Amino acid sequence: MGEPRDRSSEWFVPRWGPSKFRIFVGLLFLPYTGMVLSFTLIGSMLAVTIYWDRVTAVLMVYFLGLGIAAHALDALGSKKMKPWGEHFSRRQLWVMAILSLVAAYAIAIYYITTRGLPLLWIIALLEGFFIFAYNLEWFSGKFHTDGWFSFSWGMLPVMAGYIMQTNRVSLASAIVAVAMGLLSYVEISASRPYKDLKRSWPLPGSGRPPQEEMMQYEKILKSISLGVILLGLGLLIFRFFQ
Repeated sequence: MGEPRDRSSEWFVPRWGPSKFRIFVGLLFLPYTGMVLSFTLIGSMLAVTIYWDRVTAVLMVYFLGLGIAAHALDALGSKKMKPWGEHFSRRQLWVMAILSLVAAYAIAIYYITTRGLPLLWIIALLEGFFIFAYNLEWFSGKFHTDGWFSFSWGMLPVMAGYIMQTNRVSLASAIVAVAMGLLSYVEISASRPYKDLKRSWPLPGSGRPPQEEMMQYEKILKSISLGVILLGLGLLIFRFFQ
């Protein structure tokens, strides 16, 4: 079966604007990036005292580090397919990834060194490892699995949000981190067969993709991403107006 040229028809890609803009927005995987940003919010809102500048900082770190850098590396490193075709050159993707990572780590290091948050180093080093090991499929793809995905982009962002506020780990934050990791596991478990169905089109003897199955997976992906984002926003509003 031939691979699709790109994923410009995905439900999270805007239908308007120049082609390169649409592909760039698609590259960000905004519903899933929104989930990860919400995980940082959820972790942050568990703290007794909220430092709102730190909330903004951790959101920026993950938007730059995951939303842009990790997804640019993913477009570079996939050994099976290029989800966004050749809309961006390898040089453009590398520049995008490196600049975003430099900005993300600059913010993180500033808060680690000026706000006394040494535990944040652990998160920074782990996430830095997974950004490359997962997305570039290092070590023969051993870290490019659903389990490591749920750990790196589900559990760790919750802990990052909480540690950014408190510089400690609590039982409650650990339990919530595991819960969000499980939600991430559901998301990636639905995402992989959804992408496989997309890649398998057209099927032998069929002139159209398996719409019913794809729509079921798409509903799961939309529901879980929107549900997590609303949970994060709800907690944010609750704490902000408390």
